[in-house]
Amino acid sequence: MANTKSDKPNIFVRFGRKVKEIFSELKKVTWPSFGKVVKTTAVVLVLVAAFLVVFTGMNTGLGALLQLVSQ
Repeated sequence: MANTKSDKPNIFVRFGRKVKEIFSELKKVTWPSFGKVVKTTAVVLVLVAAFLVVFTGMNTGLGALLQLVSQ
């Protein structure tokens, strides 16, 4: 009548299948070359430094302006 056991495989079988699927998908990935990674990392670091300089300058300038106004 009512079957209490499900037809789903146990957790370890499902986990093993998922890990196998993950590794097969990772083999299909096109990885960037080392040179491209270094170049893009350098671009990101330069942009972060530029924004740091701009925002620090704005913060300093607005702080000085606030000091002048509040005196």
